[in-house]
Amino acid sequence: MFRFDTRRWILAAAAIALPAAVLHAALPTDTDTSGRTSLAGELLIATPDMREPFDHAVILMAQHNRDGALGIVINHPLDSRPIANLLQALGGNASGITDSVRIFLGGPVDPNIAFVVHSADYRRDDTLDIDGRVALTAAQDVLRDIGLGKGPSKSLVVFGYAGWGPSQLDDELAHGMWAAVPEDPELVFDDDRTKVWADALARRKPVQ
Repeated sequence: MFRFDTRRWILAAAAIALPAAVLHAALPTDTDTSGRTSLAGELLIATPDMREPFDHAVILMAQHNRDGALGIVINHPLDSRPIANLLQALGGNASGITDSVRIFLGGPVDPNIAFVVHSADYRRDDTLDIDGRVALTAAQDVLRDIGLGKGPSKSLVVFGYAGWGPSQLDDELAHGMWAAVPEDPELVFDDDRTKVWADALARRKPVQ
């Protein structure tokens, strides 16, 4: 029986930990997954038997190649925080910012690193365009723009991410631990967070 080894997962994920300021440059561009189709740009759905840290998780996949995989959990909300407080914690300029945002746990790796998953109508130099509709950017500058009313039309502020070492996600897929569906901005941004997992699972397809 295949067992989910949390310690192995964390150690492997740490090997591809990404400094927020170099997100775009650090992500490998080679999409070779040794025969398996890359899941970058898809939603990865934890099967019902999965437990922490991925209990009922839906993960937006940003990277999946022979070097590993990286994604952001989009349905584990934490609470709402003042944007100014978040900016101060990240070392940013909080002047003139009064609004609050809901924050999410993006995954158990590097929970002190913040990202914003957002609609592709917003872009900075370090933005990673995931699929032309959804993008990922290190949080500091995006948060300030959101607070100033100049940010993306849709966004999720997340701390941490999910990561896998070489071939690790492929092994988990082979053992039926995950399902996959095409990314849909409605699921990423608009759907009730309590319904995202069930709604995504209803769209699942076999992983080839």
